[in-house]
Amino acid sequence: MSIHLHFRAVAETEIRNDHAWLAAFMSAAWDRHADERQAGVSASFDKVFGLVDEFYSAADADGRELPGYGGRPVASGTGFDPPLMLMCAPEVSRAARFLAAVSFDDLWRAVSPRFRALGPDEESNREEFRRYHVGLWAFYAQAASAGHSVVKAVWA
Repeated sequence: MSIHLHFRAVAETEIRNDHAWLAAFMSAAWDRHADERQAGVSASFDKVFGLVDEFYSAADADGRELPGYGGRPVASGTGFDPPLMLMCAPEVSRAARFLAAVSFDDLWRAVSPRFRALGPDEESNREEFRRYHVGLWAFYAQAASAGHSVVKAVWA
């Protein structure tokens, strides 16, 4: 079973604060994910998003919680299916500043004992997390420069 955390940058003026509308928007965005990822307005992680969030928790810095789990939950009348979060533009900017300022190498040194055992070898794990970091940094930098908000959905 695959579980994905899907990020989509969008102008705040285009967003409706309504779970059903956001779920439909994110579902359509997921269908176009490859193209949107190429355009820099979308990102996602398969299964590892909890580990990516844990990776950033090694930073003792403002904004560390934002790249993965930041934002406010958006509930429907029947709950949170699918789970959705919404980050306003100032939060997106704060996440972008955090990602630009945090040193991947410093984070890796802080977490590597915990992460060393996650895969076949430390270098493979390091490169995988470097790709996550670089991808998130580029995504949030572009979203922040455009003044966009970010909608997040968890797909199972």
